[in-house]
Amino acid sequence: MKYRYLPMTEQDRHEMLSVLGIDSVDDLFRDIPENIRFQGRLSVPEPLSETALTRHMARLAGQNASFDRYPTFLGAGTYEHHIPSVVNHLISRSEFYTAYTPYQPEISQGELQAIFEFQTMICELTGMEVANSSMYDGPTALAEAAGVASSVSGKRKILVSRAVHPEARQILAAQAKGLGLEVVEIPCTDGTTDLDRLDQASDGDTAGVIIQSPNFFGNLEELSRIEPIAHKHKGLFVVSANPVSLGLLKPPGEFGADIVVGDAQPFGISAQFGGPHCGYFAVTRKLMRKVPGRIVGQTVDEEGVRGFVLTLQAREQHIRREKATSNICSNQALNALAAAVHMTALGKEGLKELALLNLSKAHYTKERLSRVPGVEPCFSRPFFNEFALRLPNPVKEVNSKLLAGGIIGGYDLGRDYPELEGSVLLVVTEMRTKEEIEDLAGVLEGLA
Repeated sequence: MKYRYLPMTEQDRHEMLSVLGIDSVDDLFRDIPENIRFQGRLSVPEPLSETALTRHMARLAGQNASFDRYPTFLGAGTYEHHIPSVVNHLISRSEFYTAYTPYQPEISQGELQAIFEFQTMICELTGMEVANSSMYDGPTALAEAAGVASSVSGKRKILVSRAVHPEARQILAAQAKGLGLEVVEIPCTDGTTDLDRLDQASDGDTAGVIIQSPNFFGNLEELSRIEPIAHKHKGLFVVSANPVSLGLLKPPGEFGADIVVGDAQPFGISAQFGGPHCGYFAVTRKLMRKVPGRIVGQTVDEEGVRGFVLTLQAREQHIRREKATSNICSNQALNALAAAVHMTALGKEGLKELALLNLSKAHYTKERLSRVPGVEPCFSRPFFNEFALRLPNPVKEVNSKLLAGGIIGGYDLGRDYPELEGSVLLVVTEMRTKEEIEDLAGVLEGLA
């Protein structure tokens, strides 16, 4: 056997060649003209021993500015939060770690119950009646919400705030093209959606209004004022929300939202270079048959014992092209389990405390940094744990200086919003200490 991890013996090779009626593997390629075949050796390094390869990979990994060694103020959709050790302990168990789609409920009760608990907690957080068993990520969930709004209303126009995450708007635009939807972006004023422009754009062709709160800039939107605009022409009201903020804020369901989406990444899921994460999708009861993905339901067997099953939809519903509710027929069950374990470990009071820590530390940091000469807040709106500052130096220069000092800086808003050139988006979670905040302020003061 030539290769350690390819269990093929020379006898195996000989038997396969014999069945094919050829003498060598090279004969498989004889239909390719000789003059266009690659004749030399590929320019790749020589193979390493397992020990040497492990050391090499460790050295490469050590070049990353990881959260283990660098305090980070970078959020913009992916956040560093404390992950209780119980989370990884449970999701690493083989019955969860290797589980596949639970189509056979009689042998999948543990997986199904875990997903059911995730759905239940998402409903409690969002103030909605039904949640699915997760989606790929937050932006995917937001784009799917637009599809549901169009399907329910029979209309084709989607109004989306420009304060929604830029990447989520890109996903929405891509999916809308395939569905034949018209996406209209509503501008912002002072870091929140311009409600006058939203009202003007809303008409009889509007299928839904999509708002993010806290929005991409970290600011809270006036959901109570947006709801009547969204429903004025019988469209759907879609809200994207950071689930941690819902430990403190009034849930979107109480503002009349029809669909609430977001990313469960802040609950027990590492940043992981931007994914995989876990999208959540919650709706009112009247929309439950339009929900993309899977729903786990609770029932009883013929002996009256509680059990769990996939319900309301068959997988085939998602592969019927234009007749399908959605083409998503998978989910992020393992990450949903991580989120469920994290929420369970926190409990209601723990989640409220977590949200308060984020709120108070972020407000302290904004006030502290605003005292640095040349640093000014971009907006005056209420915010949760993210905020935007205008800097006296280019953001790239500031972030380079911060990284040299062992700190991961914020997100350069000029990348997506030309009018905010020279402004940075910072997040402060419960992980940041007063000393780290002072170190950040010190670097900015040095630049000033």
